[in-house]
Amino acid sequence: MTPTPESTIPPAESRTAWADQVRNAVLWRSGSQIVGQLIAWGSTFVVIRMLTPADYGLAAMTGVVLLLLNMLNGHGLANALIQHGEVSRREQRQVFGMLLLLNLALALLQFAAAPWIAAYYHEPMVARLLRVQTLLYLATPFSSLAYALLARRMEFHLQARVNLLSSVAGALAAIGGALGGLGVWTLVLAPAVLFATRAVGLTIAARAWMWPSFDFRGAGHLARYGGIVAGASMLGFVQSQADVLIAGRWFDAHGVGVYTTALFLTQIFTNKVVPPLNEVAFSAYARMQHDQAAVASGFVRSVRLVMLVAVPFFLGLAVSAQPVVTLALGDQWREAAPLVVLLGIAMPFMALQTLFPPAVDAMGRPGITARTTAIGAVLLPVAFLVGVRFGIEGLAAAWIVAHPLVLGIVLYRALPVIGLSLGTFLGAVRPAFAAGLAMAGAVVLAQAIVAPQSPVGTLALSVVVGGGVYAGMLLLFARPALTDAIAMIRRRG
Repeated sequence: MTPTPESTIPPAESRTAWADQVRNAVLWRSGSQIVGQLIAWGSTFVVIRMLTPADYGLAAMTGVVLLLLNMLNGHGLANALIQHGEVSRREQRQVFGMLLLLNLALALLQFAAAPWIAAYYHEPMVARLLRVQTLLYLATPFSSLAYALLARRMEFHLQARVNLLSSVAGALAAIGGALGGLGVWTLVLAPAVLFATRAVGLTIAARAWMWPSFDFRGAGHLARYGGIVAGASMLGFVQSQADVLIAGRWFDAHGVGVYTTALFLTQIFTNKVVPPLNEVAFSAYARMQHDQAAVASGFVRSVRLVMLVAVPFFLGLAVSAQPVVTLALGDQWREAAPLVVLLGIAMPFMALQTLFPPAVDAMGRPGITARTTAIGAVLLPVAFLVGVRFGIEGLAAAWIVAHPLVLGIVLYRALPVIGLSLGTFLGAVRPAFAAGLAMAGAVVLAQAIVAPQSPVGTLALSVVVGGGVYAGMLLLFARPALTDAIAMIRRRG
């Protein structure tokens, strides 16, 4: 691809100014995500005490179907608008038309397939939930197109404001539904309100006023790129949802609810903090795609910064699972604590995997992501099918075996595309893992010696000891990594 004004850093724009723009985008996008998630988590932890594990189990069963079909809802087409340099108004209208047709077809497919999906789970209620949830597809074309237009212009501050507004609307709907006695329908109402508010807000913010075009001549390059991204996403679905599909067949709604709630706790960072960072990263890497050294430098520093935060979160959650579950969810969720321990150990490897696709796809190589994900789509279901025979805990333990293997495959295939050596990558993540393991060991030892009698006391002890050991290890043995991370945040790197 020939460099274009929108696919590379403009010559007149200094690297310092470019770094400031990316940093501001990250601050707006991730900052708004954090605030939005604090609002969502607040409502979730209120609602979760009023609903039952069975309610969350039913929602998880329908959630698998929604996520599967959302892999085909045109997210790849939106990414094509961001990744390609020159995109005309006509091409934008063509993408809008594709999005409308895709989502209409998905809604009809879900409505028709609902009874068969309910029969698979042996839960008739699943059919009713799925048919109402077809309404969610009405919002997708508008939000996807507007998101792509804003991302091309790096106007993440506008996205941030809309995301905050939609988070508040969704949280209020969730609390209102739970208080109103809607039960499991609360978990349908809240995302519907959030999606609708987000679609309207993003359309206004992006000024995405246009009629769709259903004349797709000349749009093959956009469709091909979007198709490859969608294919990789479908395979990613197999990786991320195979466990819930298998659990839904082997266990009842209560067991599935316990398992998916443990996943919710352990995947908070990966699912809520990393995605907004990846959105900004994809836009930034796409503009730097012709400067591999710049992409490699930015990627390795971003990985180091993310893991310095992610590793203590995951390992801290693993060694403090019982008090965290008791205090955050209530006594009725105690069964989730052993699962949180196992999943917390596996999550750093999953988090690392999620950082690669934006860089690889932005370099114009989405096929690498698709092929790598295809391998994981075979390994993970096999591991889950073996693990499920040992119960819910066996299913959770399968993560510890499978995800390090998948990460190794990702490193082998993706590092050459980005332009990094394995040694450089391992050097970037070593400080976080070394300090994190020391932190986990110190917390376990402190809990054994002091043995607090209350969940509050156990959690307080874990935070004080763990935080102190982690910070001390970084200061003593990884000061350059810590200094560089602070410099990135303060615009001095």
